[in-house]
Amino acid sequence: MIRTLLWLIGGVLLGGVIHIVTILALPLLAEETTWTRVSAYEAANRIVILPRIEPGQPNPLQLDPELIYGLCQIDLGEGPAYLSGVLPDAFWSVALYNQSGVVSYSTTNRDGIGQTVEVGIFNAAQTRLLAQQQIDIAEGLLVVESTTDDLFALVRLSPPHEAMRPRFEQELSEISCGPRT
Repeated sequence: MIRTLLWLIGGVLLGGVIHIVTILALPLLAEETTWTRVSAYEAANRIVILPRIEPGQPNPLQLDPELIYGLCQIDLGEGPAYLSGVLPDAFWSVALYNQSGVVSYSTTNRDGIGQTVEVGIFNAAQTRLLAQQQIDIAEGLLVVESTTDDLFALVRLSPPHEAMRPRFEQELSEISCGPRT
């Protein structure tokens, strides 16, 4: 009786371990990830306006069809990256994501920033150089430190009226993203 109970407990524990290992390993085996989906837009060091999501159509990035999105891939191995420009006077947000699609930083115009976006994105080594004043930055630059070199920035705009959508897309396309030249 006790022997059977021990075998049963051992089987349940082994099954649980196998189950957990399988679940944790599956994302590593996936061929299509958030990073590969983002890379398909070829947005390295530039803002790319994402096409509007039409109802009933595939939405691989799970985006809200009412918003306008600008995407930019950043490689901090090339040096610090900067996201700068002026956005429309309506709700907007900027988020930085790592390769896994996890937000590492986010801000909105409701944080008292106004319409002007001036964000400097640095890795740990670049932040140390910044602290030692070996990298010059503009006054008022919002400094963000990233734990990884490969990131993507997603800028979201919410036009108050559908008729304003083309103007908002134009203003978003004028945002600069990437290393300063």
